[in-house]
Amino acid sequence: MRVALGADHAGFALKDTVRQAIEALGHDIVDCGTHSSEPVDFPDITRATCEPVLSGAADRAVLVCGTGQGAVMAANKLPGIRCGLAHEPYSAHQSVEHDDANAIAMGAWLVPHALVPDIVREFLGATFDDDADTRRRVAKLNALDDLTSTPTTA
Repeated sequence: MRVALGADHAGFALKDTVRQAIEALGHDIVDCGTHSSEPVDFPDITRATCEPVLSGAADRAVLVCGTGQGAVMAANKLPGIRCGLAHEPYSAHQSVEHDDANAIAMGAWLVPHALVPDIVREFLGATFDDDADTRRRVAKLNALDDLTSTPTTA
């Protein structure tokens, strides 16, 4: 599997640990930056990291910022990206199995380095539970990409 990896300056301290976990599982890395702790804007790194997934150059993306919140918000603004917030292994797995996530975000200030290998393993090892209920729900998620600013009622 090819995995796009990106971190902003706040996530840079955890990026190498994530890289090692991905490579230890035998996957290839598409390094999308940043390469130092110099300030960069998380929306730019998030977009650069998700673009290889959208183009087919990567299978999944792993984003790291300070809390993971900015990266998950930015990623989910990109049509075709479904990004989960994964500060522990169970959420990383479930985001793929039930929501067909193709990206996860982690918070470098929140995730213990010791959990990173388990989070990465669960995210990259998970497969979509392709049953009628999950297909229906993910189709509804995908349809949200096409919404305009006109609100609707449920």
